[in-house]
Amino acid sequence: MAALALTWGVSACGGGQRQDVTERSANFPVQVTKAKFSNHQRLAETADLELAIKNVGDQTIPDLAVTIYTVDTNGSGSVRQKAGVTATGSGQGSFNIRLDNPNLANPNRPAWVLEDEYPKLLNPPGVTVKNLSKAPTAGAVAAQTDTFHFGAVPSGEQKDIDWRVTAVRAGTYTVHYEVAAGLQGKAKAVTTDGSPVKDEFVVTITSKSPQTCVDGGGRVTTRCGP
Repeated sequence: MAALALTWGVSACGGGQRQDVTERSANFPVQVTKAKFSNHQRLAETADLELAIKNVGDQTIPDLAVTIYTVDTNGSGSVRQKAGVTATGSGQGSFNIRLDNPNLANPNRPAWVLEDEYPKLLNPPGVTVKNLSKAPTAGAVAAQTDTFHFGAVPSGEQKDIDWRVTAVRAGTYTVHYEVAAGLQGKAKAVTTDGSPVKDEFVVTITSKSPQTCVDGGGRVTTRCGP
């Protein structure tokens, strides 16, 4: 009985199969065919961060993963730490910033709030940004901080992904994204020249209310140009 208990104890403490043992070490070429996020937004305004990621290699991507993290360009911000295949944040959330204020019990504050059941995919026939709210959620949140994964992507196919967010804190922020082909550090997404797949958006959120006017039909609109 003692020997059996010891065996169970070893298994429970990590003696079983490593989580990354089934992930194959390889580079998977991808192309970001679309990257869109408005550079100028207003408080309480909803915006869509869109990424279209295509598998341009000849092998199936095991598990497409996207890490998103935000840095406050105003001065305060987040300290990034690396772990595994994707860059993991400091635990603050993809669209949060970290305030350098020792008086705060929780220094993490949202710059944007991610809407419920997002991200979603635009790939199904008939799904557009306008009717996306009716589509099911797509990206599962991974154990890695600030990372979403979307499953396998066969050669030649593409994932069109949408994160719908609402701006809640004025300021200028840099929103970074990084793409991976797996979650355990072995399957890597690369560009056609072998570089990491990553980029950023610099976004200013203003607290200024949008200009409104009444059009010829008596409707209130923000399209007040000549």
